[in-house]
Amino acid sequence: MGLRLLACLFHLPTAVIYGSLSLFVSILHNVFLLYYVDTFVSVYKIDKLSFWIGETVFLIWNSLNDPLFGWLSDRVFLSTQQPGAEISSPEVVLKRLRALSHNGPLFAISFLAFWVAWAHPGLQFLLCLCMYDSFLTMVDLHHNALLADLAVSAKDRTSLNFYCSLFSAIGSLSVFMSYAVWNKEDFFSFRIFCVVLALCSSVGFTLSTQLLRQRFEADGKAKWDQESTLKELYIEKLSVPQEKRITLAEYLQQLSRHRNFLWFVCMNLVQVFHCHFNSNFFPLFLEHLLSDQISVSTGSFLLGVSYIAPHLNNLYFLSLCRRCGVYAVVRGLFFLKLALSVVMLLAGPDQVYLLCIFIASNRVFTEGTCKLLNLVVTDLVDEDLVLNRRKQAASALLFGMVALVTKPGQTFAPLIGTWLLSAYTGYDIFQRNPLSNVMSAQPKLDSAAALEPTLRQGCFYLLVFVPIACALLQLLSWSQFSLHGKRLQMVKAQRQSLTQGRAPEIKTI
Repeated sequence: MGLRLLACLFHLPTAVIYGSLSLFVSILHNVFLLYYVDTFVSVYKIDKLSFWIGETVFLIWNSLNDPLFGWLSDRVFLSTQQPGAEISSPEVVLKRLRALSHNGPLFAISFLAFWVAWAHPGLQFLLCLCMYDSFLTMVDLHHNALLADLAVSAKDRTSLNFYCSLFSAIGSLSVFMSYAVWNKEDFFSFRIFCVVLALCSSVGFTLSTQLLRQRFEADGKAKWDQESTLKELYIEKLSVPQEKRITLAEYLQQLSRHRNFLWFVCMNLVQVFHCHFNSNFFPLFLEHLLSDQISVSTGSFLLGVSYIAPHLNNLYFLSLCRRCGVYAVVRGLFFLKLALSVVMLLAGPDQVYLLCIFIASNRVFTEGTCKLLNLVVTDLVDEDLVLNRRKQAASALLFGMVALVTKPGQTFAPLIGTWLLSAYTGYDIFQRNPLSNVMSAQPKLDSAAALEPTLRQGCFYLLVFVPIACALLQLLSWSQFSLHGKRLQMVKAQRQSLTQGRAPEIKTI
């Protein structure tokens, strides 16, 4: 029975195994995003100064580690090897799989460090964030780079992304289960739950990367077998002739002239901010806008749907991308976000059912947009290769440079959100009794019950004005992005002409 199962796993299509790696990231990362702030604020009682220091240091490290790891991984692709040496595509893929097999289990272990108090809250907050993000960065960089390395055509990359979305949706089920065991007063059940998740993730990374490595190791020992490309992803066989080695300064200068890259990172910075703003403040919005009007089970349902629906929605968005192109779909989602926010603002906070739909849909469409943007980055990888006539696409490095500019939005989200809430309402989440600050600013005749509407109104304005501002900024920057339509087709054709061979279709099922 065990041998039969292993045989079935070995014969799974490459696209399915590649997509399964998203499962082992999402089962942990969704839980992290939802609970790490609440854990340190409400359970470990971190003080405001330590929280801000930790987030500031994390902001710096979170921005620098992506390009740093990307440069260490891909700098060799920007220049030639020693005379007579060459890099074949199976070797590039194997290099990325080895990195995933090492960093995946370490990522799972770093996830566990959040849920046990082992140091001063401020120190633990800083160390846990930096360690967790380091391993997450290594996993994300090499996983995303494989998307550009395994396929060139938009259809093939869309197929790969389809399985990523499918498995990410399955991984989001961990949010449903986490809600059942989450208890600030008794943390034991939640800790056991996190240990089980980390164990599943670690085993999954090891098994999936081993299956893929076995598949490509035979191809790395000789020239790429033309017959195998009819069954698996075709990867171009590239050689790198001897030429001048490119320095980091020269690479950054090349990126500064890459107009579409600059407009994309401007748009994506806002997108990352909005995604993490929704994740960090979703429980707060449920508590102060809907907790007294919906049941606990309804709140759990909204929470779970907001994590699963983006991935299921993305399956439909990917079919739209095949017909209309990624650019048009992303632009449509920006307009939809703006329209829904304006409608909610006009309706007001007392429309309970409309508010439920808006809170869930706001996160669904925002996260859905994030899932599509990796396809845009792979197109930028192609354009970078064509513009600078590289011999091998430096995909991990370009993903890292995108993150250098956009990842600060992940840190800005909780900082700006808490500041706006405090400035408008006086509510401070770091106080042991947050409403006491609001009461002290009001006449003594007012009660906490009378002051709650002020906090509720503040949460509502935060909920609707943030997506309105984000949508307007994104539509402005996205309108300047030109890598779509005929230009994108021209870039794809030029990349194909710069590489050897032709990429056939992916065998997905």
